[in-house]
Amino acid sequence: MTLLAELLIKRNKSTMEYINQFFIDFIEILNEMSPYLMLGFLFAGILKVAFPQRFIDKYLGQKNGKSVLYASLLGIPLPLCSCGVIPTGISFYKSGASKGSSVSFLISTPQTGVDSILVTYSLLGLPFAIIRPFIALITGYFGGLLANKFDTNESSNPEIVTDSCCSTTNESNCGCGGDCESKNPKKKSAIYTMFKYAFVDFLQDISKWLIIGLLLAAFISVLIPDDFFSSYIGNDFLGMLVILVASIPLYICATSSVPVAAILMMKGISPGAALVFLMAGPATNAATITVLNKVMGKKTMWSYLLSIIAGALLFGLLIDNVFPREWFAMGALHNHMGAHEGHWMLPKWLQWASSISLVLLILNGYFQKYISAKKNSSTDEEVSNEKVLVVNGMSCNHCKNSVEKHIGALANISLAEVNLEQKRLRLIGHEIDLNLIQKEIESLGFEFGGEAKK
Repeated sequence: MTLLAELLIKRNKSTMEYINQFFIDFIEILNEMSPYLMLGFLFAGILKVAFPQRFIDKYLGQKNGKSVLYASLLGIPLPLCSCGVIPTGISFYKSGASKGSSVSFLISTPQTGVDSILVTYSLLGLPFAIIRPFIALITGYFGGLLANKFDTNESSNPEIVTDSCCSTTNESNCGCGGDCESKNPKKKSAIYTMFKYAFVDFLQDISKWLIIGLLLAAFISVLIPDDFFSSYIGNDFLGMLVILVASIPLYICATSSVPVAAILMMKGISPGAALVFLMAGPATNAATITVLNKVMGKKTMWSYLLSIIAGALLFGLLIDNVFPREWFAMGALHNHMGAHEGHWMLPKWLQWASSISLVLLILNGYFQKYISAKKNSSTDEEVSNEKVLVVNGMSCNHCKNSVEKHIGALANISLAEVNLEQKRLRLIGHEIDLNLIQKEIESLGFEFGGEAKK
């Protein structure tokens, strides 16, 4: 008899009971998370305005410990998902950041973010919310130092785009894409930029993985018995190793990993094993590993993986064996399901209002994507010096900005415009060199698919 069959028999519920419980758990988790998510998105918009790209870039260029520390510190509050951090980190590297700074940023950023820290507090309690950014800082700093040590090149970045007008010293005169002002003569106000990024651009990037995380959490809550891990995996360290192996290739963002970790704790995994999932799930995935190996080399890729694996196991063991376990056990999802009646909760009306607002914003994001795709597909305008190329691997607005910035900075390119839905790059320029374009796209970690068929 299979393990799955045993679990189903043990629960002894009808299919309809499973479905009803699934929706109840999903709504409860959504209501608990949504107020903190909405506040986190607002902070994301504030950070977007307060820390523009050119400000971040200028602190990452030196091959030393201070630059690595800056990169890790800057990465902690930034609400970049695990897909968005890849092109952003590679963009830092190609703009002149050292390998160590880039790796430090790639490790610390996806583990945290203002939105995920607030959600961690709501579902896992204050101790987890405090220790997550601290661990992200330590592992990012260690990984960056390790990458610099293994980087034997005298030049910290031999593949910098030397003809780019978007360098940090000359961005005001830039003629390329990204945040450059000359391509955006009608500059939007800071308030508009803040809210658009928070509740449109960033929400669109994270919404799919947030929904997946919520569905997965509710699914685990219904299917796996409460005593599963204590019955089948009695050893805490073995549980950490199982979670680590499952998490490394997993593609999940820091925010959506929180409800999954909370439910897993309810099912019996130790707080240390939950921390391993919160670290390795968002910080590692097959796409990140592949891009790092291709762009920065095997040594840098192994420095990245080694830092996350060692940090996850070390801090997981500390939580389970050194710190008082009740610090981390109290904050699990039992709080809002009635296990601790004294736990302070947000008003129900605020939870429901936040959940409804979040759902409407997500639906609006998908509607805007549909309208944008329909508008672009119906455009038949022909320009003599225009080319439309296929670029695979772009998945969010950070991918879009990275491609537009670097391709738009090349000689003879006057416009580089990405359509995320169709995976298309529209170029306008003179004597466009497709070989150069292909090399630049692949160095950013994306796949060049040639000219799009009309």
